[in-house]
Amino acid sequence: MSWLRSRGRDPKAAPARAAADAAINPATWAGAPELIALQRHADAIALQGAGPARAQRGGEHLSRFRGRGMDYQESRAYSEGDDVRSMDWRITARTGVAHVKVYQEERERPVVFGVDFNPGMFFASRGALKSVVAARAAALLAWSAAANGDRVGALLFNGGACDLAPRGGRHGVLQLIRQLVAHSDPRLALAAAPEGGGLGAALVRLRRVARPGSLVVLIGDFYGLDDACDRQLEWLRQHNDVVALQIVDPLEVAPPQAARYGVFAAGQSSVLDLRPAATRRAYEEYFSAHHAQVAAVMRRHAIGLLRLSTDADTVAALRQHFPARAARRTPERRLAA
Repeated sequence: MSWLRSRGRDPKAAPARAAADAAINPATWAGAPELIALQRHADAIALQGAGPARAQRGGEHLSRFRGRGMDYQESRAYSEGDDVRSMDWRITARTGVAHVKVYQEERERPVVFGVDFNPGMFFASRGALKSVVAARAAALLAWSAAANGDRVGALLFNGGACDLAPRGGRHGVLQLIRQLVAHSDPRLALAAAPEGGGLGAALVRLRRVARPGSLVVLIGDFYGLDDACDRQLEWLRQHNDVVALQIVDPLEVAPPQAARYGVFAAGQSSVLDLRPAATRRAYEEYFSAHHAQVAAVMRRHAIGLLRLSTDADTVAALRQHFPARAARRTPERRLAA
């Protein structure tokens, strides 16, 4: 018997484990086959509008640096020292003044996901758990980034943290999916003893994963926002492009019907009585204040914010918010004769 306990197989715990296993389904745990299958939607989504890239390798995003890149920008008068290979002979012949073409280089942009799997993310009243919605959103956007030639990295945190250095192609997405599956398993996440640090500490660590010039995608319910988070978000936004996906449950938008509800949290059970008008008003004010705080923080740092509901179609919501770009066209801008 002692040997079974030492191996984590205490027979007394078997019924509880069986009950936990019986609750596992696609709405409570994001499985690898589902997250891999999201690749088919990658072409319908583009992480666009987040500004120029500043990374050092070639890719699909315009850098701030001009030179002999790939994307034509303009023609200007020739200056001593200009490369004669860049001569714009057409405008030179038309104006009688030597002109050269100026290009803007294309560089890749690492996309780094900061995904919060705190215990509160393993909840939903309808649809799928917040943790499942977060995993689906991260996987889908990662497939889109990889299809665009970007590297994919991540920091997944739930008290502790797991960081993934950005990698390119399918390998980068699959390494992320492996960790999303592990961190979204409610049996492991809710049984683990949380480590200290909170969201602010996770954002400090995220700064080490997201090199300047990255696109940072923050995913969570953001109940841990505080002054420390505000400072880290300011730094991240100064050096990176940042977007945030707030995962919400319908009960966080509007209270349920007036009644008494059993509540179980942090190992303790209680009763929530929503029949009194004052209690319902306090309920609404609490969640309204939280949503307003999240919106205000993101707006202050010019971070795009999208809410994803647990009962909504995650793919459809992301396709609407990040519509696919048409094939980019770069017609030459002519100088007036």
